[in-house]
Amino acid sequence: MTDSWLAKIKWDEKGLIPAIAQDYKTGRILMVAWMNAESLQLTVQEQRAIYWSRSRGKLWRKGEESGHIQVLHEIRLDCDSDVILLQVEQKGDIACHTGRQSCFYSVLRNGEWVSVDPVLKSPDEIYKG
Repeated sequence: MTDSWLAKIKWDEKGLIPAIAQDYKTGRILMVAWMNAESLQLTVQEQRAIYWSRSRGKLWRKGEESGHIQVLHEIRLDCDSDVILLQVEQKGDIACHTGRQSCFYSVLRNGEWVSVDPVLKSPDEIYKG
């Protein structure tokens, strides 16, 4: 496989593209992260989600500390070629560093953000270190 498919992507000024992780079975949005060309290539090669951590300035293999890896099922590119959608199998059913299934656990109700999803596992148990 050649890397010509990477040339079709509209990277931002920092060489990044937002990536949405979606549960391939349920369609639930699990999280949003960033990818650069290297992380996207490695994601394809390793068949698991690998992102670019803007805060750490390095590649981030989802689940490298928690064990909650995302097994890749499909990659889609949006119509403007500026957003990636990863359809994944979330191992351990936890995508969020807070110990929830999804990072999108807050709902706006009556002008307040309300947490509506339970913590499945304490972050202290997930990140021992």
